[in-house]
Amino acid sequence: MAGHSQFKNIMHRKGRQDAMRSKLFSKLAREITVAAKMGTPDPNMNPRLRAAILAARAENMPKDNIQRAINKAAGNDGENYEEIRYEGYGPGGAAIIVEAMTDNRNRTASDIRSYFTKSGGNLAETGAVSFMFDRVGLVEFPAESADADAMLEAAIDAGADDVVSTEDGHEIYCDQGSLNEVTKALEDKFGEPKASKLVWKAQTPVSVDDETGEKLMKLMESLEEHDDVQNVYGNFELSDALMQKIAG
Repeated sequence: MAGHSQFKNIMHRKGRQDAMRSKLFSKLAREITVAAKMGTPDPNMNPRLRAAILAARAENMPKDNIQRAINKAAGNDGENYEEIRYEGYGPGGAAIIVEAMTDNRNRTASDIRSYFTKSGGNLAETGAVSFMFDRVGLVEFPAESADADAMLEAAIDAGADDVVSTEDGHEIYCDQGSLNEVTKALEDKFGEPKASKLVWKAQTPVSVDDETGEKLMKLMESLEEHDDVQNVYGNFELSDALMQKIAG
């Protein structure tokens, strides 16, 4: 697993989601509102909204909060968020992509740039590192949904390209254009997934030494904690020993 998956798994093991629940709910609500504004407020007719609701449910976000975020899209609340992608190099030259939603582009850009600089990396132009990633669909299921062989077979039948099964769960990757179809086929077989979304997947993950890996994880953590940042992806791989150390 490359930077994004390893980072998410470590944060879950550390219980950071509980400590950051309020901030996490705010980010999830923002995505729900933006998705509802961009299309219909009906999740059955709006794939992005449905994906946002799935993500919120996976984090046990209350139904009232979800509905409030959808309703907010219909109101004139004055909040207009712009979606921006930042690309840069972290410690050791690792490639990092940051997806943000902001109502103040200058503030967000300044903050993101400072995080990269303080880590020993640098923010680059859009397109500088994204060519090292593929934009793909990702469907996630809990480990208990099925064994690895059953999930692999079902995923292939559904039209997926790759499956990664670990003790943390199943990650099914597919072409971005077939995400909805693959999700529905797997949902019919295994129930509602934890997530169904578009992600940046590193084409060739690079291994980093533990010292660099610790610096990269601190950068990823700082970026993830920023209010305007929705997702962070990296093309690096950490050693098992470092993962265990960070997870505590």
